[in-house]
Amino acid sequence: MINRNFWLNRVRQAWSHRPVLWLTGVRRVGKTSLAHMIPKVEYFDCELPRDRRSMEDPEGFLDRLKGKKIILDEIHRLKYPAELLKIAADHYTDIKILATGSSTLSATRKFRDTLAGRKTELWLTPMITDDLADFHKQDLAARFLKGGLPPFFLSEVPAGRDFQEWMDAFWAKDIQELFRVAQRDPFMKLVELLLINSGGIFEASHYAQQCEIDRKTVINHLRALEITHVAHILRPFSTRKATEIVAAPKVYGFDTGFSCYYRGWDVLRPSDYGPLWEQFVLNEIHACLQTRRIHYWRDKRGHEVDFVLARRGGMPIAIECKWSSKEVNPEPLDAFAKLYPGAAFFVVAHDIPRPFSRKSKNLTIEYFNLPDLIKRLQGISNLFI
Repeated sequence: MINRNFWLNRVRQAWSHRPVLWLTGVRRVGKTSLAHMIPKVEYFDCELPRDRRSMEDPEGFLDRLKGKKIILDEIHRLKYPAELLKIAADHYTDIKILATGSSTLSATRKFRDTLAGRKTELWLTPMITDDLADFHKQDLAARFLKGGLPPFFLSEVPAGRDFQEWMDAFWAKDIQELFRVAQRDPFMKLVELLLINSGGIFEASHYAQQCEIDRKTVINHLRALEITHVAHILRPFSTRKATEIVAAPKVYGFDTGFSCYYRGWDVLRPSDYGPLWEQFVLNEIHACLQTRRIHYWRDKRGHEVDFVLARRGGMPIAIECKWSSKEVNPEPLDAFAKLYPGAAFFVVAHDIPRPFSRKSKNLTIEYFNLPDLIKRLQGISNLFI
């Protein structure tokens, strides 16, 4: 088994702060595999009746495991999962627990007690740059087309049937069990459209018309997709200046492979790399910074900045994603700089061997490859608002 070292280090760091770790992420992203990579753990599959019965008496169960590391896989299958985690966090602090599930703790009524102050959350995203290095497969074109779910990426055969089977399981095991959405076809049509239009402006009325449901239902469905990590909503960055767009969000799909599949892409054309690179960069920021507090910026003249990160007590960071550094148009960053002259301006492209800076009018733009961008962001202490 190949170790995913970035994520194993994150697990160790999380356990050094609190004994209970909630590992979340979409199905087949590798939560169970990651759990099995941790040495010297006791593994319990909460989908098995035998393992569930062993936890019916939480104190008796935990008494037998003092001083150990334990995995509680698919913990939401328990009748009272929050009770078990709360007892462990309060009374068995020598036990390290990693609990897994497909969506956040708040997604189900079983977790009304959110365990605030008792747990650390780790969001396992689709594969990042470090994962590609661990798997010794650093072909970005393959990562874009196959996506970042490890079984799909590592498969030697086309994953078309796997994508559809994943969607069927997502509907049956996540959406139906957690949200009880009544109508399958409109919901799945919305998911498909969001994946096709990943990175586009979201207008609820437009999607309502295409899916033949009302606007409120579209918004409720989008919220369910956000909770389950299948859609990522980027709201506009704004300080309510007259020239800024302040309402319409952008929505990204969770994985490049699913976006390619629903777009019908089997082979990538040169023009396809840009939007897929943007989606991949967003995934990397999510993974490494463990935040969804990412915005985009747009003004009424059509200037747009891909990502904006806010700084507590400081000026924002504007990030432009370009597959090639030769494609950079500084005009949107110049427009942003007129409103936020103290902002930092970053460009991230795949063909930059080492960081450098370049002047454009009255601003300095810093250029990075993706690993160096992440290092730069991690070195900024006052992210985020």
